[in-house]
Amino acid sequence: MASTRHVLLNNVEHQALRIITGRGARYGDAVMAAATFPAEFRNVQACYPIVFQKRADGQGFQPLALFGWREGENLFLDGDRWDAGYVPLAIERAPFLIGFDGTEPVIHLDAASPRVSLTEGEPVFLPHGGSTEYLERVSAMLQSLHEGLQATPAFIEALLAHQLLEPFALDIEHDDGTLQRWQGFYTIHEERLQQLDGAALGQLQQAGHLMPIYMVLASMSRLRDLIDRAARRRAGQGQ
Repeated sequence: MASTRHVLLNNVEHQALRIITGRGARYGDAVMAAATFPAEFRNVQACYPIVFQKRADGQGFQPLALFGWREGENLFLDGDRWDAGYVPLAIERAPFLIGFDGTEPVIHLDAASPRVSLTEGEPVFLPHGGSTEYLERVSAMLQSLHEGLQATPAFIEALLAHQLLEPFALDIEHDDGTLQRWQGFYTIHEERLQQLDGAALGQLQQAGHLMPIYMVLASMSRLRDLIDRAARRRAGQGQ
């Protein structure tokens, strides 16, 4: 597991900081999934399956944008190119993250990230200390990500209240020829959704949960794309 070193971003210590924004495994992009949130589902579903995984702390579920079938596999990563029209915010914001000064959110930097540089990439601060346009974009991304993740538990609670999550499994052949029963993830129980009465659907709509639910369902068609990407990679490697 890659090491991290989170520090508070400031325009004195980090005045010369630059961030490499290119793509590649060497920058930490070789991951099978990234956290996403309901307000992002519309953009995510256009490119990736959205699935749910039980949180490690046992407190509910985390929605994920799925890139591959096992740890370290990103089927959208082609050398230094990310082959999709949208990169989820949880990936795009690296190497920055939200921290807190008391209850006030502040920007932290993972100083151990391979994206951190003094010689190449996007400058973070202007010569006299102000924020660059790049840092303003990062700040907006972090705010959207923070607000989205804060809103996720209410969405998950609504799904559980209506018993709308169900486990599913797939049999996947990897590029080394091994077979894997892919399981441990959840999706929307479509039949149960269709059986909800008008009052229940109205509650979901009023709370803003209905559209994200349909976005998850729409995203499941992307599973075929992911399977096809794995097959093409397997063929390309002569498996």
